[in-house]
Amino acid sequence: MKRADEEEFRAYVVANLNRLRRGAYALCQDWHTADDLVAITFGKLYRYWSNARGATNLDGYVWKILVRAWLDERQKMWRRDTSLDELPDLPAGDGIDVVQRLSLLQLLAALPPRRRAAVFLRFYFDLSVEETAEILGCSTGTVKSLTARGLEALRNRAALLSTGGKGETL
Repeated sequence: MKRADEEEFRAYVVANLNRLRRGAYALCQDWHTADDLVAITFGKLYRYWSNARGATNLDGYVWKILVRAWLDERQKMWRRDTSLDELPDLPAGDGIDVVQRLSLLQLLAALPPRRRAAVFLRFYFDLSVEETAEILGCSTGTVKSLTARGLEALRNRAALLSTGGKGETL
């Protein structure tokens, strides 16, 4: 890679590292895994930087790498959820208090991976149906279905939690 290309790549990484890390955490709910996903993403991006930097939507290209890396990680059998004695540190400064953030993250964690990815891409990063479909490698109809079912499950689960667990079960 040419020196100018490396400088351009470094500038992109510096400008987007925190945002990508927060997005990775929102998907996987684990800071260590989020860091791994970001490293994988930037490694792949570096490898194909000469082609990627010419993409019409570079951020969408990067999110596609990240989401696919996360979905690949979810399929690995050696990955297991573990309980923590302490809550992980959360980034500050986005105006959402800790209780709201944890509630939202717990609700998202209950969704199946593809639904979570669709909801996450559509509403956290405000991507279009078409961009989300490209990242997930599916049709726009599938994205709409995943998103609708994911939002419905989130609403039902939130309503169930707000009534203290009384009412219908999911």
